[in-house]
Amino acid sequence: MLNAIINYSIKNRMVVLLGTFLLIGAGIFSLLHIPIDAVPDITNNQVQIITTSPSLAPQEVERFITYPIEQTMTTIPQIAEMRSISRFGLSVVTIVFDDDVDIFWARQQISERLVQAKESIPKDVGTPYLAPVTTGLGEIFQYTLKVDPAYKQEYSLAQLRSIQDWIIRKQLLST
Repeated sequence: MLNAIINYSIKNRMVVLLGTFLLIGAGIFSLLHIPIDAVPDITNNQVQIITTSPSLAPQEVERFITYPIEQTMTTIPQIAEMRSISRFGLSVVTIVFDDDVDIFWARQQISERLVQAKESIPKDVGTPYLAPVTTGLGEIFQYTLKVDPAYKQEYSLAQLRSIQDWIIRKQLLST
């Protein structure tokens, strides 16, 4: 069988050459037209609204910033999910849209309602703004430092902060 293929290839060089060029052409066509990404983006359509207010506790951030923003954004159509985080001096409201929604349309809708939300947030508390257009691939991970209960007396919060700043941060930046 293999001898027959080799003999045919030797006798019909033009057919083999034509077949080779057809395969090369098909490969180039596929390369230019097939949407392939090294890391596929599996992130949903989401827009984040970030507000900083360094002087507020989490309960106050929730009451004065996060809640008014969430209430204003609930009327936007095609919202799949809305979630928020209220921490010391920080409010992050994440609005997730259906997959078929254009991200720039969604940002426009949120921008329009953000003007209304700013009116319901007390003055000098914080100004909400839209986070840049990013995907979930932009955020690698978040971490916390926890001490084993057996060594709880050996590490204060200041020492843990020093370990984070001078050891862990430098190691993470080098990756």
